[in-house]
Amino acid sequence: MRIKVQMPNSALVWLRRDLRLSDHTALELATRTHDQVFIAFVYDTVILDQLPSKQDRRVQFIQESLEEIHAKTNALITLHGDPSILIPQLAAELQVDTVIAAHDDETYAIQRDEKVKSSITAEFQSVLDHIIKEKQEVMKDDGTPYRVFTLYSRAWRNTVQPADFTPRNPDLSKIKAPETLKTGKLGNHTLAEIGVEPTGSLYFPPGETAAQTQLQDFLPKIGSYSQNRNDPAINGTSGLSVHLRFGTISIRECFRQAQSHPNATKWETELIWREFYHMLLANFPDLQQGKTFQPQYNDIQWPGDPAHFEAWKAGKTGYPLVDAAMRCFNATGWMHNRLRMVVAMFLSKDLLLDWRLGEQYFADLLLDYEFASNNGGWQWSASTGADAQPYFRIFNPYLQSVKFDSEGKFIREWVPELAHLDNNSIHWPFNLDGTPTLETPSDYPLPIVSHQKQKQTAINLFKN
Repeated sequence: MRIKVQMPNSALVWLRRDLRLSDHTALELATRTHDQVFIAFVYDTVILDQLPSKQDRRVQFIQESLEEIHAKTNALITLHGDPSILIPQLAAELQVDTVIAAHDDETYAIQRDEKVKSSITAEFQSVLDHIIKEKQEVMKDDGTPYRVFTLYSRAWRNTVQPADFTPRNPDLSKIKAPETLKTGKLGNHTLAEIGVEPTGSLYFPPGETAAQTQLQDFLPKIGSYSQNRNDPAINGTSGLSVHLRFGTISIRECFRQAQSHPNATKWETELIWREFYHMLLANFPDLQQGKTFQPQYNDIQWPGDPAHFEAWKAGKTGYPLVDAAMRCFNATGWMHNRLRMVVAMFLSKDLLLDWRLGEQYFADLLLDYEFASNNGGWQWSASTGADAQPYFRIFNPYLQSVKFDSEGKFIREWVPELAHLDNNSIHWPFNLDGTPTLETPSDYPLPIVSHQKQKQTAINLFKN
């Protein structure tokens, strides 16, 4: 009598923006419901081919984070190409009965997942992992999305339950390497294999271990976050945005830490801002087509000088805090959150340039770039978004500098030609009218615009 051998049921976990092994929703579900689990990541050429440079810090961050996953499991499968083709091929080769991946509400991701779902014989399951509440989970009583953050935040806090923050702990012993593999490779691709050049040391070390270290470094400072978070010269923020972006840390763990500390309400609020922007992305997909959230501002004709955009990018505007922020950004791919607001408002309200130009420049270079937060932040600063800064409240870059970099430490680090100036002159090394003084460095540009004049022009622009 021939004995039929029962094959173990198996699942493929498709890693995307959840590049860790702990507190992992897809892995927990897969290892709880299947005998063996395969894990895979696709270096997506649909995305890679659109990058403006072969040197991209984000790809290097991903690649090095995956190195850690493979070192811990010896089971990571990596592929290079179009995932809508490769994932169905891999699922068929491994003969899995289920493919599991975390939700992603960006338009391309939704279309990609639909293609995969329609091309596989296995079941496709998507799970919530990147945020706590998504899509229509926190809505107004009439079933429509919130448009004001304070109301959303209150509803969010009233909606969440302890189970929303419970760790999702997978059984890593069930993660297996395939005995043979034709689709992709066992182990990680090198940067050269995916056509990307190394960028050198990253501003924030990648990987799950580095994310945990970053969190532990922040916890002793979490109580002073509300006091120190706006000073770019102080290491007063968590620095976890890039780890949340790529899922090298769990958002649930961040909220658990915030909720366990009596003075962490402000940090928790910042995490809820991230939830708010992802909710907007899910419910207002036109945002991804360059639309303003407030339609009355969609067709503003921005009268700024294109040459000023180049000066803004290069950090040569004659406004020291703006220039320091942009030079730091160009060198590291990172920008402090207060400075993001300052440079964004300067671009739209002082230079009178379309905020979309800045949004795209950040999209090209920002280490922690994700569409929802980037678009939300830019539209907030440009006064075109949800719960945006009112158009008549315009940051004065000089006053922002005096208030948030009072001793000029950040400016001195990134604008060395001003480093010799005293703590007063470093914020404005000119006469009141922007003309040079005897102390104005010859190698530092004069202000390219007058803030007071541009402020009134911006107000009139929005009024009309």
